[in-house]
Amino acid sequence: MTEKRLLVASTNCGKVREIKTFLRGLGLHIESLTDFPEFGNFEEIGKTFEENSLGKSLYYSEKYPGLVLAEDSGLEVEVLGGQPGVFSARFAGKGASDTQNIQKLLRLLAGLPRSKRKARFVCVASLACKGKLLKTFRGEVRGFILEKPDGKKGFGYDPIFFYPPLKKTFAQLRIAEKNRVSHRGRALKKVRKFLTRYLQTA
Repeated sequence: MTEKRLLVASTNCGKVREIKTFLRGLGLHIESLTDFPEFGNFEEIGKTFEENSLGKSLYYSEKYPGLVLAEDSGLEVEVLGGQPGVFSARFAGKGASDTQNIQKLLRLLAGLPRSKRKARFVCVASLACKGKLLKTFRGEVRGFILEKPDGKKGFGYDPIFFYPPLKKTFAQLRIAEKNRVSHRGRALKKVRKFLTRYLQTA
C-alpha cells in the first residue's frame, strides 16, 4: 500500500537519521528528499515554524504517493527577541555552515552572563497525504547557550545548547538520549503515537 511509504521532507542527513530512528518498527518504508531530486525545493518563506512545516508537507504530498512528514525547527534565544528562529539554518547567510551560524550567535552573546543566555529549541512537524494535512505536532525544550562549543555529536546548534537536567550539551548526547528530551523527539513522540493508530486503519 502506498500509505506504508513515508517521505521525510528534508535533505538534512542529521534530521533524517533522527527521524528514521524514532519511527523504527512501524513498518514504514522511509525515504528522504535526497531520493527525489526531481521534486525540487520548497521555498521556506513562512514567518513561523508552523507556516514552513505545513507548507512543506502539503507541497511534497502533492508529488509523493504516500505519507509526507515535514518539520521546521530552530533555536530561539530570549535576549535576541527569538532570533535566529526560522532563520536558524541560514543565520550567518544563505549556505552558511553550522560552524558559521554558531560563531555568529556566540559573537552576539559575547560577554553576557548565563542568566541572559536562555534559549529554547522548537520543532513543528506536519503530516500530510495527497495534498491534505493530517495533523501537526509541536515540541520544545529549554536550556541556555554556552560560551563555546562542547561535544562532537549532533548537528546545528547542538554543541552550544546546554540542557540543565542532564548537565550536557545536545552534542554530548547519544541519539537515543537526545531523542528522549529534544524538541524534535518530543514532537516525534506525538507523530509516532498518531501513526501507530493511523496505520492500523489505513
